[in-house]
Amino acid sequence: MMRAGRGGQGLARVAVVVRAGAAPLWWLGVFAAGIGALVPGLTGRRIGVSAGAALFLVALAVVAYVRRGRYRELARPAVRAGKHDVLQDRAVSMRNWRRRHRWWLLLGFLAALGSAFAVPAAGGLLLAGCGVGLWLKASWIGRLEEAGEALLWVRVDWMSGGASSPAGKAVKGYRTTGIAAGDAMPGGARRRASALT
Repeated sequence: MMRAGRGGQGLARVAVVVRAGAAPLWWLGVFAAGIGALVPGLTGRRIGVSAGAALFLVALAVVAYVRRGRYRELARPAVRAGKHDVLQDRAVSMRNWRRRHRWWLLLGFLAALGSAFAVPAAGGLLLAGCGVGLWLKASWIGRLEEAGEALLWVRVDWMSGGASSPAGKAVKGYRTTGIAAGDAMPGGARRRASALT
């Protein structure tokens, strides 16, 4: 675990934390939907897949758009990160989020599999929609960063419990750095090696 210097804080990229759940939810959802499609279920495969497609779109829209006002509210008064603040690596932020949420991800996957006996593939497509929604939200945060020409960071200790959300109640505000800081691009994608040199 990286430690902040005297008077500093450990900071994680907001977009990276949001993006951390996208890939696990997508792949677990696709896997659950694929297995679920093999089960006839109570409704039949055709109805199950149709219901799942609708749930996918609803989940995508809700996850992508929910709490955008809160993110803007926290970003507006953001202050510049200090020289003693430690910028957390992208891989560390990803790993920490996934470790804290591993049981929720497992429970979601098992619930999606179980739901296939009633509505085939629907639960898996719902999970996948949540994953795509997180990816879209991270991309939106990236556009917010590009517009402000500053990357948004959140204190790690403010995300130590609860839902570990970068827009949770414990978060009082963000800090900013220049657009080239850290090892992640606006939106949380991995920065290319050529851009780091």
